[in-house]
Amino acid sequence: MRTDELDYDLPPELVAQHPLARRDASRLLVYERATGAVRHRRFADLPDELGGRYVVVVNDTRVVPARLRLSRPGGGAAEILLVEALGGCEWEALARPSRRLRVGMRLGPVELVENLGEGRWRLRLDGEPEGEAPLPPYIVEPLADPERYQTVYSDDAGSAAAPTAGLHFTAELLAALDVERVTLHVGLDTFRPVTEALLEEHALHGERYRVDPHAWARIRAAERVCAVGTTTVRVLESVVRRAPLEGRTDIFVTPGFEFRLVDALVTNFHLPRSTLLALVMAFLGVEETRRLYEAAVRERYRFYSFGDAMLVL
Repeated sequence: MRTDELDYDLPPELVAQHPLARRDASRLLVYERATGAVRHRRFADLPDELGGRYVVVVNDTRVVPARLRLSRPGGGAAEILLVEALGGCEWEALARPSRRLRVGMRLGPVELVENLGEGRWRLRLDGEPEGEAPLPPYIVEPLADPERYQTVYSDDAGSAAAPTAGLHFTAELLAALDVERVTLHVGLDTFRPVTEALLEEHALHGERYRVDPHAWARIRAAERVCAVGTTTVRVLESVVRRAPLEGRTDIFVTPGFEFRLVDALVTNFHLPRSTLLALVMAFLGVEETRRLYEAAVRERYRFYSFGDAMLVL
């Protein structure tokens, strides 16, 4: 598949800059694959759409305050984005300006250990991360409450970005659904854009996940499974292929992928040229995805992390 097939036109004003006052007040575009029916609803209507027939699986990872704004020795600013905890006090991170950084350099609580290339570094961090919420670069307005970049069920800290499909849930909405949890710590793979001309040439580094055995037994026994977010899909479709219940996954879901477990998907509207959009196209179909994204633009849906959602049945 050519990477430019992941492009689409989006008016800049449709990029959501802040969350709505109430999480479940966001809009929900519902698409039934069997009939082609499209409905425009609110996220609070999700239980009605699922009708009690699904186990709803969410990713309970918690975002760490991973963006560190620091100073270089002798002056000049530096920025570190913690991507993945490596054990002990070591992290993999993105750092800039990378060309001005050197192995052994000390940036406040950070010591640079190894240059991994492409702006990636292995580093040591004194203490726990005490930075800012790592909002994506297309959000340029400040976030008044950092908890709005966390799901209400976030529990296991370790992500460099939020599993954004889950941001729409409230405690009341969760109580109306049959919910199970998995954990995937969102890292570089999830938000790194595809730069190769062919999608198949894009390399995934892998992300850490964990599934409780009891939760997996319930998910496997479910009549139907609804995955909340692309990260949840990657966990479920990895484990159903006999991956262990805890480890790393580099599963790359692209058009032509055979889904063995996930029956329905809750997802936000994703960036062009992203692996997330490729996964949605794999689940929904390439042309169907383009058609629904065009409809979402016409209907003035809000896009990306703080935007509206889509339910594919």
